Amino acid sequence: MKARLPYIIGFVLLTAVEVCIGVFYFSHFIRSYLGDVIIVWVLYCLFRSFVPKRFSSYGIAVGILVFSFAVEFLQKAHIADILGVENKLLRIIIGTSYATEDLWCYVAGTAVTILEIWLFKRLFPHKDT
Repeated sequence: MKARLPYIIGFVLLTAVEVCIGVFYFSHFIRSYLGDVIIVWVLYCLFRSFVPKRFSSYGIAVGILVFSFAVEFLQKAHIADILGVENKLLRIIIGTSYATEDLWCYVAGTAVTILEIWLFKRLFPHKDT
């Protein structure tokens, strides 16, 4: 549990940042782009909080990228409408609009995550991310 605590804290803090971005309109750039970069970090921290160490950190990061792409393409297919989701909060969570820029933001978020993993493994070779 001690090893997972930083990821739990990271998840809570980054989720709070995402909520603030969603509730308070900072700027178009922050809401449209930075929020999509940060969501990759949120998901990484969430997965690392529950997934055992034996799973590759890099594999988890790439898996989150694939998941993010899948969600974005489901948005392009109007999955919320297909499923008949009417709850406003749930529609926000699922997403209702596709944007190619979002895919690039997910790639950027994954790249930063992979860089962080690589740096951590070099600085602390005895620990696992």
